[in-house]
Amino acid sequence: MTSLQNAAYQELESRFARLYALREAAGVLHWDMSTVMPEGGAEARTEQLTALDLVCHEIIVDPRTAELLDRAEEGGAARLEPWQAANLAEMRREWHHDAAVPGDLVEALSRAGKACEMAWRAARPAADFARVLPQLKTLVSRVRELAAAKSETMGLSPYDALLDLYEPGGRSARIDCIFDDLARFLPDFLEQVLTRQKSVPVPLALSGPFPRAAQESLGRKIMGQVGFEFDHGRLDQSLHPFCGGVPDDVRITTRYDEDDFTKALMGVIHETGHALYERGLPKSWRRQPVGQARGMSLHESQSLLMEMQACRSAEFFAFLAPLARQIFGTGGPAWSAENLQRLYNRVKPDFIRVDADEVTYPAHIILRYRLEKDLVAGAMEAEDIPEAWNGGMQELLGVRPPDDAKGCLQDIHWYDGAWGYFPTYTLGAMTAAQLFQAACEAEPDIPVEIGKGHFAPLLSWLRRNVHEKASSKSGERILVEATGRALDPECFKVHLRRRYLDAAS
Repeated sequence: MTSLQNAAYQELESRFARLYALREAAGVLHWDMSTVMPEGGAEARTEQLTALDLVCHEIIVDPRTAELLDRAEEGGAARLEPWQAANLAEMRREWHHDAAVPGDLVEALSRAGKACEMAWRAARPAADFARVLPQLKTLVSRVRELAAAKSETMGLSPYDALLDLYEPGGRSARIDCIFDDLARFLPDFLEQVLTRQKSVPVPLALSGPFPRAAQESLGRKIMGQVGFEFDHGRLDQSLHPFCGGVPDDVRITTRYDEDDFTKALMGVIHETGHALYERGLPKSWRRQPVGQARGMSLHESQSLLMEMQACRSAEFFAFLAPLARQIFGTGGPAWSAENLQRLYNRVKPDFIRVDADEVTYPAHIILRYRLEKDLVAGAMEAEDIPEAWNGGMQELLGVRPPDDAKGCLQDIHWYDGAWGYFPTYTLGAMTAAQLFQAACEAEPDIPVEIGKGHFAPLLSWLRRNVHEKASSKSGERILVEATGRALDPECFKVHLRRRYLDAAS
């Protein structure tokens, strides 16, 4: 690398370090907005986050950034350290995304997203879609403008241009094949599972109430066992569970139901999986594109691996049962490991995605994916969402939401501007099954250690094979190196059959 190329690259590192520091600040402000900000602070917070969005956009689209990228690339990747070459490629990728979007659209989209999210926060508990519809119509219009702008510059379809931000290299043609195959597989499989459930003992109900303080105590205990570091993060409550903050200060949230502690606990475990990925990203690559998580399918795989693979296993329930009995001060047959396992793994088509079992969960995602593709393409409008949603739930799961709170208002994603995100949940579930299988083949003691509450062997394997690679390679390459193959949907089906049809109870 010549001195000019080296100077250009070093200046780019400085620019992106500043950019990511600002994005981290925005992340903490967004956590505050979702957890403790008073309602009257919404207008001020919108101004703050919009200003940060604009400053971040300006850093990337500044002509000086493009000049530095061209100069740093002149010598070719061979003149850079491998991590630097990957970092430079990721810088260029970010530039392509941001340079496609004019600043006035960035501002308009940011304002529309914040306004729509705050309207959703009022509309959801009221089960009143009409209350958020005006803001959502504006937001959908802005999202379509964004998709069109990126599509023209990046040479992708409008939907793929949005998807690529969350799933680098992801394309809807491939997802269509995977999801269409799942949509054919799931109905018959679900019927088999429901038939089988009738032949085994019905799980004994757990009698509440389960005080929030006790639920939080159990959640924090499990978080610690899984590997969460409380000196680098915290647990709070929000309307919609999420993981935010920054790698050195990870904020996760859940929501509590005093009649059913299982929902909050699995939500905590899910978000802890996200937090562990963020904490495991290489410290030496902090605030550089190469040091970020490699797309949302891998991110979701880390949360779903913990929630669905590790913590719905027989071994985990053997560890959980005595701990839950102690914290809730109860006992009896309903609190046996076997009964808890039947309760947690009970399959039942229902309305709420975040509470759905493994078998019905993909149908929730397929519905949202199909709807958001139609919305981005203009094949349907925002006002059509409730009817299309309810019809899709009836078709895919045989249930019809009784109101919008249990229907199209349940998720925050569309209302805060996250379009092109939903398919990564089921891609992540498939990736999780494949990674967990590979981890257990490489380290056969992992299930036994989980039964003792020891997650270190599993976490160590994930650190080496996923977390520490960050964005230095493509998601597909990371998965191939970890498991020996690209994403294989059959692995997910095998997992479902083993757990829900072949298990002894």
